[in-house]
Amino acid sequence: MQNKLISIGKTAKILGVSIDTLRRWDLAGRLQPTRSGPRGHRFYLQSDIEQFLQDIDAIAKQWAQSPQAFEPKSEMYCQTRDVFQARLEQFQSKLGRISSLPTVSLITAIAGEIGNNSFDHNLGNWPDIPGIFFFFDIRSRKVVLADRGQGILTTLKRVRPELSGADEALKVAFTETISGRYPETRGNGLKFVRSIIITNPFTLYFQTGDAYLNLKEYDKDINVQQAEVSLKGCFASIGFEGLI
Repeated sequence: MQNKLISIGKTAKILGVSIDTLRRWDLAGRLQPTRSGPRGHRFYLQSDIEQFLQDIDAIAKQWAQSPQAFEPKSEMYCQTRDVFQARLEQFQSKLGRISSLPTVSLITAIAGEIGNNSFDHNLGNWPDIPGIFFFFDIRSRKVVLADRGQGILTTLKRVRPELSGADEALKVAFTETISGRYPETRGNGLKFVRSIIITNPFTLYFQTGDAYLNLKEYDKDINVQQAEVSLKGCFASIGFEGLI
């Protein structure tokens, strides 16, 4: 029932943010509630919550694509690795309440690998905004990460100068073992991510520059495609709808 009203406390839990954050979003017109009762308590339409969650990918992509640098909202932004690790642990803890330890470990490992790649391979070389966009929603089974870093092509050209485009670099990153000499190991981490995705009921959309790929369980081949809009750095949307 999409017109069901959800309390502000439950909405905060669904979205993984604080009640104060929801109040700020209300003032900013970002996610507005309806008010009920003599005290005007905030309630949210289930349909509005679901639409907001669907827009998370768009919010992260818009940030990564924007020609003008700006910091994301604090609840979706990890400026340093320490902040990212703390929120990743929070995600792991919440996910652990609904699933078995092996599955929780795998999803956390994927998100951790992608997020840590951003910090490892842009350290001291962030083009503008350092850190990553990181948002998760347990209910909709989704994790979204993005950065405004150098991108995979720039990273891999240090050891594979013959690479001419993001499409080639993306395929190499997900299929070939790259030199283990720091900081040139980005491709190895994404190969690990691929191995988990294709052997579990997970999905991954990954874009860097103007190239993207979709992966799901049992996929044997990598099909890199051209994106309509290029973005800075990388964007990843991890789905684990098949998780019970």
